[in-house]
Amino acid sequence: MNLDHYIEELKTLVNVDCGTQTIAGVATVAGIMQTLWQREGWHTEQVNLGDNVGPGVFVSNKPHAEQFDVLLVGHLDTVFAPGTVAERPLSEDDTRLYGPGVSDMKSGLLNILWAMRGLDAADKDRLAIAVAMNPDEETGSVYSHEWIGELAKRARCVLVCEAARADGSLVKARKGMAGYHLTFSGVAAHAGNDPEKGRSAINALAHAVTAINALTDWDRGTTLNVGVIHGGSAANVVADSAVAELDVRFWENDEYDRVNQALEALCEKGFLEGVTTSLTRVNHKPAMAASEATQGLMQLVEKAGKEEGIAITWQAVGGGSDANHTAALGIPTLDGLGPIGAGFHSPAEWLDKASIAPRIRLLKRIVSML
Repeated sequence: MNLDHYIEELKTLVNVDCGTQTIAGVATVAGIMQTLWQREGWHTEQVNLGDNVGPGVFVSNKPHAEQFDVLLVGHLDTVFAPGTVAERPLSEDDTRLYGPGVSDMKSGLLNILWAMRGLDAADKDRLAIAVAMNPDEETGSVYSHEWIGELAKRARCVLVCEAARADGSLVKARKGMAGYHLTFSGVAAHAGNDPEKGRSAINALAHAVTAINALTDWDRGTTLNVGVIHGGSAANVVADSAVAELDVRFWENDEYDRVNQALEALCEKGFLEGVTTSLTRVNHKPAMAASEATQGLMQLVEKAGKEEGIAITWQAVGGGSDANHTAALGIPTLDGLGPIGAGFHSPAEWLDKASIAPRIRLLKRIVSML
């Protein structure tokens, strides 16, 4: 492969501000990817997923097939705010590439394209291949998971091309996740003259944080984190409103059920007399667990690795991806099939240049063996 050509294409994707909420930027990346696939002669279409997000992109060599042999999945969005690209566009040193989304997951999108570019004509004729690129993975795929799910139901297996881990491992399991907003409504009063007439939403929030933390189960890997709080208007006013944002992670979906029921019960009861608490779930991804059918897919990947001289190791990881949704539908799903990278969601994000070509070969080999 021509690494310089790859990096030039990568530059066009990384050097666009495309955080999920930067809809125009996500649409720009969608357009670039669509054009690259069209040049290869594949069927492409943009998918309208509503006004709140950019478009999805669907690509296939056989778009009308009843069943796809594989669904390859990647996302177009990043977590970064507008202006990030101006601060730190794509850059490189001898061994690594840097920039917003360079490994999460612009390189994964390109690896799908390059693997399919190199696929034998006989395999392209034999196989029905679908590619789905969604615009909102970084905010939980709220608007796209149904679209991806419908495609997954038509597929024999799903390969998600998020980056491989820093040690080269692929991903066999991912924690599930759920996000909640808790809104506390109390009664305002002057903190000096008549504080007894007030009912503090902030005090209720403080009690809530302790009660929420008590739902953690370290042994089973279930964690709850109140990561954002805000409320009140002034130091001399008993606060009548406050909000907390909560992140929940779990390996087992029945653990999610336990936590969800407990949160609903706690909020209904309330945390302080005179303060009401409303609970809103803002996103949810089920846990991705390795099923029996997934074990078979893992064996195929290990065989492909052996044939390409690439050592295959596996990790279970705490972060969620679109693999969570497709695995929950019972479709054999594996993840981490992009190049090696780390530092996701941070200015330190990097991509290992030496891993790009081997991971393209691996993906091409896996697809050819289906």
